[in-house]
Amino acid sequence: MAQTPFMEVNQAIAQGGGGDLNACVQCGLCSAVCPWREVEGEFLSRLMIRQGQLGLEGYESDEVLFGCTTCKKCVLNCPRGVDIIGVMRAMRSLSVEAGGVPETLKAVLGSAHANGNPWSEPREKRMEWARGLEVPAFGPDKEYLLFLCCTSCYDQRSQGIARSLVKLLNRAGVSYGVLGPEQNCCGESVRKIGDEALFQKLAGGNVKLFNAHDVRKIIVTSPHCLETFSAEYSELGGEYEVVHASQLLAGLYREGRLPLLGRTRGKVAYHDPCYLGRHGGVFEQPRQALAACGAQVLEMNRSREFSLCCGGGGGRLWMETPAEKRFSLLRVREAAEVGAEVLATACPYCVSLLEDSRKTAGLEDLKVMDICELLAQDLS
Repeated sequence: MAQTPFMEVNQAIAQGGGGDLNACVQCGLCSAVCPWREVEGEFLSRLMIRQGQLGLEGYESDEVLFGCTTCKKCVLNCPRGVDIIGVMRAMRSLSVEAGGVPETLKAVLGSAHANGNPWSEPREKRMEWARGLEVPAFGPDKEYLLFLCCTSCYDQRSQGIARSLVKLLNRAGVSYGVLGPEQNCCGESVRKIGDEALFQKLAGGNVKLFNAHDVRKIIVTSPHCLETFSAEYSELGGEYEVVHASQLLAGLYREGRLPLLGRTRGKVAYHDPCYLGRHGGVFEQPRQALAACGAQVLEMNRSREFSLCCGGGGGRLWMETPAEKRFSLLRVREAAEVGAEVLATACPYCVSLLEDSRKTAGLEDLKVMDICELLAQDLS
């Protein structure tokens, strides 16, 4: 019997670990907590799943199939245990195979394929962020591999995160090193966009490189790298102990290895990144790190498991989103409402989008900073 469109989609979802589409009863509890409900967007997770149940029939807009930011709120709220992110990924994979990729994401995938990064920059420029800094090469005498997100390597604003972290690691005497231009993008966004073959290429290359250098422990600046290395690289033979920078820095301070002055006296609101919080379960260490530098840590109305997504996951960092439809615009306004002088976070994607929205909102007195940047400026 020939496969129907529904059978094709359901098979792809099952192979991708997304479960069974039949489990969804269209109750709408996924859409009820989706951040797209906060703005005038056309994306509805329930609609996306329904399209999958129909074999992608009715797929007419990139803003539906490629609207999901993979924030995970819907997954946690689903009473049937449907892996909605897995469903979305499988549906996008079928669309990508058929050539159905939004124009802005074609450039991202093309660059990742040709240059090993999504930023349309040459591989050889991967270490330019480190110019003028003492950054050791990784070798058998190093405990940690420092793996910097492509955004922290190539985006000028985000390079400050990488430079700040290196200063902190050097001051604390951490044994670490980098592998440089040989590295690929971790592949997280590529996989969520739906290009599984490209993910396998990028991730497979990294696993081969890491294993050849006997990498066992990895420090990351991006929660997206944290998720991918921890949960997905084992599929390809990569078993590593991965720690996010905020976790490591909080531990170094407790051990007395970070000489902080505690002079950050301002009011700091902390934004929980989706991939560090809901995906990774890391909530306390970032707040501990902020408190260590003397900040008065404020909580916004939506925090921890209920944090509002910045809008950059699922490949959306590179998609055009009108200002009035950006979740990050709502977020910077929330920070201003609680009286924050600084909106701190722990993800390069979040920093990028929150920074743009701060300017759009005209909040000149509100600073957007990564935890690494706050701690680095508080070093004695």
